[in-house]
Amino acid sequence: MVRSIEVDLKDAQHVKKELLEKQEINLEYRPIKENGKIYFPVTESYSGETTEKDLQESIRPKVLSFKEALEPILTPQELEIVKTAYDVAGNIAIIEVPLELQSKEKGIGEALLSTNPLIKTVLRKDSGHDGVFRTQDMKYLAGEETKVATYKENNCTLTFNVEEVYFSVRLSTERKRISDQVQEGENILVMFSGAAPYPCVLAKNTLAEHIVGVEINPQGHEFGLLNVKKNKLQNVELHCGDVREVVPTISWTYDRIIMPLPKTAEEFLDVALPVANKGCTIHLYGFYHEEEFDKAVAEIDKYCKAANRNYEIKEIVKCGQQSPRTYRICVDFVVN
Repeated sequence: MVRSIEVDLKDAQHVKKELLEKQEINLEYRPIKENGKIYFPVTESYSGETTEKDLQESIRPKVLSFKEALEPILTPQELEIVKTAYDVAGNIAIIEVPLELQSKEKGIGEALLSTNPLIKTVLRKDSGHDGVFRTQDMKYLAGEETKVATYKENNCTLTFNVEEVYFSVRLSTERKRISDQVQEGENILVMFSGAAPYPCVLAKNTLAEHIVGVEINPQGHEFGLLNVKKNKLQNVELHCGDVREVVPTISWTYDRIIMPLPKTAEEFLDVALPVANKGCTIHLYGFYHEEEFDKAVAEIDKYCKAANRNYEIKEIVKCGQQSPRTYRICVDFVVN
């Protein structure tokens, strides 16, 4: 029996592409179709709901893993320190290369291209996320020379420059989680909207009435406008500027507010609460050690008391891991 996921046939191609991009499909076995469903074999790294199916072994030639492809160009000692995990944004793979191996980084990039047919470009992270825009320098290593990714998720096509715009592919499941909560007729505010992944996903997959996005990075805003146009969305309104300056000038109040700033989002609760309708759901993101999630709740309590608003915590969701025992979390709470 093989660990598998059940997928409707109409969603098969989209799901298969996503599994390949995330390296979560088990290529040693063949999918099987049964009663209008298809069952894909998945790796141990897949974290969603699974089932056990009797699948046949694949007859295709064995695909080399990234580490196996590196064996001819790295010494055993170098193989011990190389990082084989990587992020994928559309056709672009983004890797980290230790300083000791940067003399071989071009070969490392070529090796990765040989292991995944969906990857057309390999870039290396050349800095951390820096500055107000939280952008990250990238160095081209192999394949097509571009830093513009076109990426599909949740029925949307999203284009962005991976160096100029903060974008987390890893939040695709989280964006789907939020969209599943949206009720017909909601007015929604997305602070720090970037290239508009949240506005696009929500507009494409829900019956929200109106969605407002605010982004301070001009490059992110321009890609957001492009994505709204590309996905033919009529109920999304994007603004470029600081949320502290822009939000008070917009003549809307909201039934749902999303605050996906990687860090310090809680410092903008004093902007969100005055435009939150009674019963508004706020999704507040932050990075916290697993023993300190209560610090996020304490911040919510502080700002809600200052604004004289009652609140109720609905859920605290882990939606990514930053380091051992430190997670990106989303606190869902309702204000009255």
